Amino acid sequence: MNARIIKRLALASALFAACGLAQAQDLLIRNATVHTASARGTLRNTDVLVKQGRIAAIGSGLVAGNAPVVDAQGQSLTPALFGGITDIGVEEVSGESGTVDATLALGANAADMQVRPEFDVTLAYNPESVLVPVARVEGIGWTLLAAGTRPGGSLIGGQGGLVRLDGSLDAVGPRALFVTLGSAGANLSGSSRAAQWMLLDQLIDEARGRIPADSQFALLTPAGRTTLAKYLGGGGPVLARVQRAADIVRLLRWARQRGVRVALVGAAEGWKVAPQIAAAGVPVFVDVLANLPGDFDEIGATLDNAARLHAAGVKVSFFQGGDASHNARKLRQLAGNAVANGLPWEAGLAGLTSVPAAALGAGADIGATIAVGQRADLVLWSGDPLDVASVARQLWLDGRAIPMRSRQTELRDRYLRAAGTPQEGQLPRAYPADAR
Repeated sequence: MNARIIKRLALASALFAACGLAQAQDLLIRNATVHTASARGTLRNTDVLVKQGRIAAIGSGLVAGNAPVVDAQGQSLTPALFGGITDIGVEEVSGESGTVDATLALGANAADMQVRPEFDVTLAYNPESVLVPVARVEGIGWTLLAAGTRPGGSLIGGQGGLVRLDGSLDAVGPRALFVTLGSAGANLSGSSRAAQWMLLDQLIDEARGRIPADSQFALLTPAGRTTLAKYLGGGGPVLARVQRAADIVRLLRWARQRGVRVALVGAAEGWKVAPQIAAAGVPVFVDVLANLPGDFDEIGATLDNAARLHAAGVKVSFFQGGDASHNARKLRQLAGNAVANGLPWEAGLAGLTSVPAAALGAGADIGATIAVGQRADLVLWSGDPLDVASVARQLWLDGRAIPMRSRQTELRDRYLRAAGTPQEGQLPRAYPADAR
């Protein structure tokens, strides 16, 4: 991309910063390689016209009118990427408990189980978190906030939801309920995975009124009953963290019998039971780099898990198993690794865009495909978006150019500059001279 185009993108970012986040914008992107993340696939030498924050036309020779024009010079244009299942905006510094809001532990001495499905982690979301621009400069436009589990809570962590990284405060789309099964949840269920099914069945009986609210054995509050009932009978998605093939099959059977709509998170051994997952129509969020037996639930982990699941007809998206909030940028590296191990390229991109949006019921709230009528959440790339050597040139949300700047880039730029005089050395001062 030449200097003239880079200056034009920088100007668009500056205008965005001056105008704030209040207005959707008009825009024409010319001559792009448009990866639609839809059935239309990839369109070369194509224009995308944005009106009032929505995609108005896709084709050749489109007329801009008064809209700003960006010449993509053949480079890749994709929907804004999914950042994975994270704590962006509800965790600032993982080692400082006062900045972490993703888990609930009300049990005495963090030992007694307290089941509170009404816990909604999105109410702690901070759109001014420093992690938000760190993710955006990597082409990430949205993420799924997760309700985690820990001792003093329960195997039901609570509710999370999608947030757009556009500065807005509230989550969009339906909420999702988070459940931890298998060995990862054993310490939350009496040290036995067998007890997990017993507890889940009791909770469903409570939510459906088969166990009186005043029973000495009741586990749910009135608000908890109401919340859990929303996820029964095909309601909102239940995201179950589960790895072992046998546990996956039991979950599919349990969900079918009890009318619960589930998605799998992890599924390290999912390839072993891929036909059953596909038959159930259950999407999977895969940690592509899980290829070693990190525990006894992941003995069958393999790098081609995503490819095998896709080949069986499973809708595959991605998540990171560790430090996902501070390293959301790595999710496209995971997608690239899946492609390197047999997943079709278009399926890799879909796993970062349209697949998670559909799995979470947020198609109208997220610009997860490039199609007429969709929100203009777009990224222009320097090269292949699934190649870590490529960078995001510009991110647009609702057609507004997002400043490609974060605390990390500001620190980089500051310390790349030499001091003004030889006496001051070759690094900038820690503080301005007038602050000393």
